[in-house]
Amino acid sequence: MSEARIDVHRDPTRMLETLREDVREGLSARAKWLPSKWFYDARGSELFEHITRLPEYYPTRVERDILRARAGEVADVTEARTIVELGSGSSEKTRLLLDAFAARGRLSEFVPLDVSEAALAASAEAIVADYPGLRVHGVVADFTEPLESLPGTPPRMVIFLGGTVGNFPPGERAKFLASIRSALTDGEWFLLGTDLIKDVDTLVRAYDDAAGVTAEFNRNVLRVINDRLGAGFEPEEFEHVARWDDRNEWIEMRLRARRGLTVNVPGADLTVTFAEGEELRTEISAKFRPEGVRAELAEAGFTLRRWWTDPAGLFGVSLAQARD
Repeated sequence: MSEARIDVHRDPTRMLETLREDVREGLSARAKWLPSKWFYDARGSELFEHITRLPEYYPTRVERDILRARAGEVADVTEARTIVELGSGSSEKTRLLLDAFAARGRLSEFVPLDVSEAALAASAEAIVADYPGLRVHGVVADFTEPLESLPGTPPRMVIFLGGTVGNFPPGERAKFLASIRSALTDGEWFLLGTDLIKDVDTLVRAYDDAAGVTAEFNRNVLRVINDRLGAGFEPEEFEHVARWDDRNEWIEMRLRARRGLTVNVPGADLTVTFAEGEELRTEISAKFRPEGVRAELAEAGFTLRRWWTDPAGLFGVSLAQARD
């Protein structure tokens, strides 16, 4: 059996410096914030996989149903030779696409890209075992960094699932979509999952489950800072908050200090104070309207070729083509 190839494009020293810069900037701000990408150490990845199986968390379940119904059409329309998955994780939903492409004998290479080397290696080896003859070329990298080039035999299809694109504020999202377009040649493909606007109760419950798994996931960002920068956060002193921002049309996750706190972060040469009830924003998750998805793709240089959703209109999957 062949082995997966894993290329490491992540510089641990640079990653630590980026964390240090983000912590200094975000925790020194008047309205404190941290980027959501720092949730994901090994424990954070495990917690998120647990979240995707919770009854309240509809995006994974609904997106999977859409892909199950449309994977064959994706294969027929794109005739892609390579699938590149950004933020691949376990690649569980992606197997629906791999199955459809394998049935048509068209796919030659799968390129999963993820920031976690351990998770990527495990997932890549599982794909190698289950899809004989498929080349698997894993890339350890941060997809929030500019995507200067992507491996693979053309035509390629980049996929970005789970509604994760909503974690970018609008300006950063535009840059991210443009970076994907710049990594593709004219005529190549982009498959994008977007969570859609719906009733507020359904949205909030997806980010504040009854079992408290999302709360633990949210607090994990503090544990990451403790581990990597020697900080003295007591995660249980922060309450999980999820709320809908109607003006920006996104969910915000926050951590609210249960009491006044002073936290030392020696690895960032920083001391942070929290008043009782003060909040730290840890994630935004924008929700979309179909016309907004089309417009943002067009602005980045893509033409929307297919738009699919579930019967209830909870989630959307777009198939777009890079245009000249």
